[in-house]
Amino acid sequence: MLTYTIRRLLTAIPTLIFISLIIFLLLDMAPGDPTAQLPLTIPPEVREQIRQSLGLGEPVHIRYLLWLKQMVWSEPVYYLSQSVDWISAPDEARLISWQTRAPVMDTILERLPQTLMVVGLAYVVGVLIALPIGIISAYKQYSVFDQAGTFVSMIGFSIPPFFSGVLMIILFTVMMPNDSFWWFPSIYDTTLVIDSWENFGKQVRQMVLPVMVLALQTTAQISRFMRASMLDNLNQDYVRTARAKGMTESVVVLKHVLRNSMIPVVTVIALGIPAIFGGAIITEQIFKVNGIGQLLIVSIQASDVPMVQTLTFIFAILIVFFNLIADILYGILDPRIRYD
Repeated sequence: MLTYTIRRLLTAIPTLIFISLIIFLLLDMAPGDPTAQLPLTIPPEVREQIRQSLGLGEPVHIRYLLWLKQMVWSEPVYYLSQSVDWISAPDEARLISWQTRAPVMDTILERLPQTLMVVGLAYVVGVLIALPIGIISAYKQYSVFDQAGTFVSMIGFSIPPFFSGVLMIILFTVMMPNDSFWWFPSIYDTTLVIDSWENFGKQVRQMVLPVMVLALQTTAQISRFMRASMLDNLNQDYVRTARAKGMTESVVVLKHVLRNSMIPVVTVIALGIPAIFGGAIITEQIFKVNGIGQLLIVSIQASDVPMVQTLTFIFAILIVFFNLIADILYGILDPRIRYD
């Protein structure tokens, strides 16, 4: 397993380099000018000086290597002039956002905790709800519980986040009085400091709606996969053999059937983590969560190419990393799978 993990990590390096090249070239060719938002009274020669100061006058390969170095080294590197050797560039050079004029990585690191708090909790809640629903629905196939779980899953699949988010706001904010137990704020306060139990309660309440919206989709997807995988294994010969040996139903279902059923579900859970970050883009816009999803939307609207390039590459890293995690978990769950 260790050899396989090292081999996959080494394979991931050229894969990510190729992905970074595609991302950089596509966004570099996209229309957009950092000087487009400047006042029209600024002379053309001043606009050109601004473009040169942002490194837009450099060849494509120089800009790509400098941007790639910023992604590799812990200290970000800003697009330098051609006269500066990019290998020995000073550490204080930073990759600067065209929109905010702030370092890109600093801005992302400021927004990341908000996204992890909302998206991470929503995914954990969704998985913890989906697995029991899928297991019970399969074990009690065609029961009332199974029918109800199927109905809720179809709703979760069918309703997009931009609709369910607005619906949650109408039901639990607009239609509820402020002193009601079921009232929740629709705007996420990112300036809230948790320094008391009262503020902790406010933090929990403002996280309820966005977490519910994201968890609904996660629950719908994973519960259906869990149910289908459980049904496929419940009819296998080894299950009948285990029951014939006198094992209790809990041991048969939880020890034998569940372990084999989790193998395909692991892929869905692992690859769903990067996907939910993408789904959080819309949810963060609806509830005004000041996270990286909202940052990506704002950066695209402002043609902030360095910020969009960096955020897109971070999503690519998440996909490659959790693909590796899924493959490693295969070997843990199924002893028959050996990579070495």
